[in-house]
Amino acid sequence: MSSTYGEHLKLSIFGQSHGPSIGMVLDGIPAGLKVDMLQLQQFMDRRAPGQGEYATARKEADAPEFISGVVDGYTCGAPIAAIIHNKNTRSSDYDNLKSCPRPGHADYAAQIKYNGFQDCAGGGHFSGRLTAPLCIAGGLCKQWLAQQGIDIAAHIVSIGGIADDPVYLDWIKPDFSIIQKDFPVINPQAGQLMRQKIAQAKADGDSVGGLIECIATGVPAGLGGPLFGGMEGKLAHILYGIPAVKGVDFGSGFTGSYLLGSENNDQYAIEDGKIVTLTNNSGGILGGITTGMPLVMQIAVKPTPSIAKQQQSVNLNTMTVQPLCVQGRHDPCIVPRAVPVVEAAVAIALYDTMLGKI
Repeated sequence: MSSTYGEHLKLSIFGQSHGPSIGMVLDGIPAGLKVDMLQLQQFMDRRAPGQGEYATARKEADAPEFISGVVDGYTCGAPIAAIIHNKNTRSSDYDNLKSCPRPGHADYAAQIKYNGFQDCAGGGHFSGRLTAPLCIAGGLCKQWLAQQGIDIAAHIVSIGGIADDPVYLDWIKPDFSIIQKDFPVINPQAGQLMRQKIAQAKADGDSVGGLIECIATGVPAGLGGPLFGGMEGKLAHILYGIPAVKGVDFGSGFTGSYLLGSENNDQYAIEDGKIVTLTNNSGGILGGITTGMPLVMQIAVKPTPSIAKQQQSVNLNTMTVQPLCVQGRHDPCIVPRAVPVVEAAVAIALYDTMLGKI
């Protein structure tokens, strides 16, 4: 089913953007794992709406309420279920979308698939709002992976064509502390220019997209498998489940297709008695199997499709062309709030794979 992910764990996400609540069920998690609720809430706060000039004005606390699976701060072996109550909805903003779909959004495709019964308010089940329960599951998996020495961090590579400091594919020991906390870039000057780009797009009634890089360190060699069991496929599967993600590559990715083999190959060396590579163009995966080097991936996020500018759409009732001005509250740029979502998705995929080793 499209709302379920995992091989060794089973994650199900439910709810709609303007429904009473959204939530997740995470099954297959061993008993006895510590859960730090404060740390989880801090992670959730990074994704929550209503923060800063580049985010939607919709205000939601995004405080998960656990209704099973966690007792006295530890997992108990039962399915972990948590919900988030939606409290700041304005469904009337979307009344016209059943007959007039938004360009760039899932409205039309969903209306066809679900025979006109799709919930259009806030995008329904297709909304980026559903990344909040994804972050509940991912925030938990991040904690459990960290307990095994695996750390995950992401940052903004570019927004609207404005680039952060160069992407270091040959990082052997990435320093996550250099990523800015309030706006996740490496170079604060580049971050300020990105903010200005977002502000200009918002003033113009438009939006911008960008690139996110995610790195996972401490990942052991030997995870994954060839062909359809590859680690890239497992990660891409969940990353493409994030609304607005339109591209995923690993290591040198598409750039590597322009290189010679002698430039793209990662030559081997020995460091502190361990086999390492001098570069990391493979992104830590070869033949679908992790190499022990940091996992490096880039994720392309499209501009927010819901924009204030007038666009051309069609009336599905009269089958005539009609102009559309989208109402509602929307991010002029999804990228900053998508950074923790990417971390969550990667954590879920990695923890699912690690469970296969137990």
